Amino acid sequence: MEVQETRVQTDRVLTIPNILSMARLAGVPVFLWLILRPEFGGPKSDGWALLVLMLSGVSDYLDGKLARRWNQVSSLGRLLDPAADRLYILSTLVGLTWRGILPLWLTLALLSRDLVLLVMVGILRRHGYPPPQVNFLGKAATFNLMYAFPLLLLSDGTGWLPSLAAIFGWAFAGWGTTLYWWAGMLYVVQVRRLVRADAVAD
Repeated sequence: MEVQETRVQTDRVLTIPNILSMARLAGVPVFLWLILRPEFGGPKSDGWALLVLMLSGVSDYLDGKLARRWNQVSSLGRLLDPAADRLYILSTLVGLTWRGILPLWLTLALLSRDLVLLVMVGILRRHGYPPPQVNFLGKAATFNLMYAFPLLLLSDGTGWLPSLAAIFGWAFAGWGTTLYWWAGMLYVVQVRRLVRADAVAD
């Protein structure tokens, strides 16, 4: 992650990129409900859950692309985009762990990384720095996890298709978890350097 990556170009709230990000956030509880329906006596709705997740991925690509192309990068958008990513990952972790598709250790590994980043964000704010921007490595980690989770959800069944989905799903999960922590550690190093630089300046 980087503290400065893209300069804010507008303070407007109701831009097309921000509306896309808001819609993506609104889909989080819908997605979680669709995943957990079988656990509460309802029918399996994995297909609809996958559709919501797919639309989230499309909107994730579009909001950043359009914000840069239309000069609509905003402070709100810089908060909404990573927040939506984190909430989709969190809701998927909760849903798939609840259903026994994901092991608890993997869920804890991913959540503990986010906890480390929350601490780092608090340190940045105390030193007057803005919220961090996701860099390429962080985006790559999210990309892998966003492929892993639908495939692992699809693996909850019998036959050749669920078996194939499990193989690729766990491959993406392994790479995603590794990159997730790698990006997090680079971020910790960067925050440490900033804090040291502030101490020297004082």
